[in-house]
Amino acid sequence: MSGPLAGVRVIDMTAVILGPVATQILGDFGADVIKVEPPKGDVVRWNGPSRSPGMGPVFMHLNRSKRSVVLDLKQKAGRDALLKLLKTADVLMYNIRPKSMARLGLTYEVVAQANPRIIYCGAYGYGENGPYAGKPAYDDLIQGAAALPALEAKLGGEPRYLPTAIADRTVGLTAAYTVMAALFHRERTGRGQSVEIPMFEVMAESTLSTHMYGLTFEPPLGPAGYHRLLTPERRPYKTKDGYVCALPYVDRHWLSFFDIIDRPDLKADPRFSNMSTRTKNIQELYRIVVEAMLRKTTAEWMEILDKADIPVMPMHSLESLVEDPHLNQTGFFSVVDHPTEGRIRSMAVATKWSDSVPEVTRLAPRLGQHSAEVLTEIGYTKEEIADLVSSGVTADARVDGAQ
Repeated sequence: MSGPLAGVRVIDMTAVILGPVATQILGDFGADVIKVEPPKGDVVRWNGPSRSPGMGPVFMHLNRSKRSVVLDLKQKAGRDALLKLLKTADVLMYNIRPKSMARLGLTYEVVAQANPRIIYCGAYGYGENGPYAGKPAYDDLIQGAAALPALEAKLGGEPRYLPTAIADRTVGLTAAYTVMAALFHRERTGRGQSVEIPMFEVMAESTLSTHMYGLTFEPPLGPAGYHRLLTPERRPYKTKDGYVCALPYVDRHWLSFFDIIDRPDLKADPRFSNMSTRTKNIQELYRIVVEAMLRKTTAEWMEILDKADIPVMPMHSLESLVEDPHLNQTGFFSVVDHPTEGRIRSMAVATKWSDSVPEVTRLAPRLGQHSAEVLTEIGYTKEEIADLVSSGVTADARVDGAQ
């Protein structure tokens, strides 16, 4: 293992998207991430097209740099094996509700008794000290609770969820940096601890830090909502032959843009003289941009705005994004040979380091691929592992030639 977290062991009891996002980051950074799955596996294994059962694309992109161990934690032997594994770990991450962890006999008090230095990290819907504690939570529900569909409705349509798992992704990132901060604290103090990452609270802060706006002050200095972001014309601009994403932002951008569209008179317009006045009149300003963009092709606007140093990018589709020349030149995409799934497209770790370079350490594992390997590491004999397999506590799905 290489990377800044080399030597750290993470027991990953998460599933779906939120938790796997966090643990994949830790794995890419060099941690030994052991994904503990129930006998039927992470439900996302079965999502989307696949060449083999349980190896769907969403699962494969979220669970690289991990080893898979099957343990039926509802059986005493499975729970005993997990506690033995936790004695060797630095982090336990889970995203089931705390009541479920208690039913499994895996509260922080129990786990910390087995390993006082462990970072016990729960990422779930709502903080345990509020009235929503224990409610089920998924990305859609948290988006709604954090007002994201309401923001969509302010733009003139029906409330809609963002067409990406933005809550799971944002909270997953939060969980990853929270764990790393807790590990840093432990290095300084020697103390493990329990940390909670509630989805609702994380996403409420994410929304309101931008949109609380006038409600920031007591008494309020105006309504909630960042005006520029809630302007219907804030969108990719239609050109003669497609769309372009352009954002004149600071004073010099707008002065140049007014010249480009042959409207030098707008330079002296008090509505657009500085960022404060532009924000107050952003709808009128963006309407001017909308009309101007229709006069040229996307390629023409890309060339003109790049030359003027005004921020501009193409509007990709999912398909064209995969062909983006920048991503391909930087080596972001690679086609690799998965030991069981054949040729697959993989994405690199996006961050760049001068030392302790993160990297994809393993391709996504088959269910139970590393059960025997990990159980052997914590002292189980071949005979004991065979007994666990026969009783359904674990599954041994070793793959020849695979990591």
